[in-house]
Amino acid sequence: VKPMTPRCSVPKAVPVGKSASLHCHENEGFPKSTYSWYRNSEPLSPDSKSSAKSHNSSYTLNPATGTLVFHAVHKGDTGRYSCIATNDAGFAKCEEQEMEV
Repeated sequence: VKPMTPRCSVPKAVPVGKSASLHCHENEGFPKSTYSWYRNSEPLSPDSKSSAKSHNSSYTLNPATGTLVFHAVHKGDTGRYSCIATNDAGFAKCEEQEMEV
């Protein structure tokens, strides 16, 4: 069963140096969906250490739960965030939401 459009929650504004949690979830898809996050249409690597684009970012992305946690945000984390839920039957994307730091 193809995933439904996931529900995404993105904080509107986060002070520099604070943590931020972004959530993405849908429960119609079967098998269970895995989740990937995008900032300004660029995919966020599941591991912040391995991606050159996000070398300043420190975040944890859990593809199984759809949770993206920034441990300490900085200006470079500002942007439009969206999430895609994917399974064997297809994928669905939530609307982009702005997070300001």
